[in-house]
Amino acid sequence: MFQGKAILQPAPIVATGPLKLYRMKYHKSQLDSNCARMKKKTIDGVDLDAVLKPETPLERKLLLDLEFRTGLGWGVPRFGHPEGEVYKHIREVLDNIDRLDIGNEERMKLRLITFVHDTFKHLEDKSYPRDWSKHHGVYARRFIEKYTKDPVVLKIVELHDEAYYAWRHKHLYHQHREGGERLQRLLDIMEDDIQLYYLFFKVDTQTGDKNQAPLKWFEMVVKEIEVVPEVW
Repeated sequence: MFQGKAILQPAPIVATGPLKLYRMKYHKSQLDSNCARMKKKTIDGVDLDAVLKPETPLERKLLLDLEFRTGLGWGVPRFGHPEGEVYKHIREVLDNIDRLDIGNEERMKLRLITFVHDTFKHLEDKSYPRDWSKHHGVYARRFIEKYTKDPVVLKIVELHDEAYYAWRHKHLYHQHREGGERLQRLLDIMEDDIQLYYLFFKVDTQTGDKNQAPLKWFEMVVKEIEVVPEVW
């Protein structure tokens, strides 16, 4: 049960043999790459209001926060995110939200989640083995807690990548028990809010050149959701 505090503490991925060696090499190269990207942390000459088009006082307030703006400027073109900087990804997700047939309250929640979900990737530690307390979703949740106490928003911000990780356990690492447990844990935490989680997972996944297999899998195996049409 969600208790109003950070909850991202999944079991570690245990790899052996060639997979372990590959993972170690991958995470070293990823860490080196992240260090290089960290040097690019500011936004020069970008009118964020014009790009992101804030609609609420809270969205406008976030764009004035220096800590938040720093995160928006992080990123270079990479797999899954050919657009590069975080603020450009946010724009893509916001456009997808506009294509959903949803009410205003859901739309406002999804927009707020979108604004903050990836904005603290520049702080994330991806060294191996992973320290999940340093996942960007945890950092994002801690930040947005200063602005909202909405438990649904906080849960989705922190756990927005969990569906992908559950799929990865099953289909990349062939760790079916771990994947099933991770998915069930997500469902237990989200409870009746799993539909909103799914909607965010959809608008977030159908951007850039992201792999669509995790989304298709989620739509197939989670019976508690109502599948919606493509948004791109």
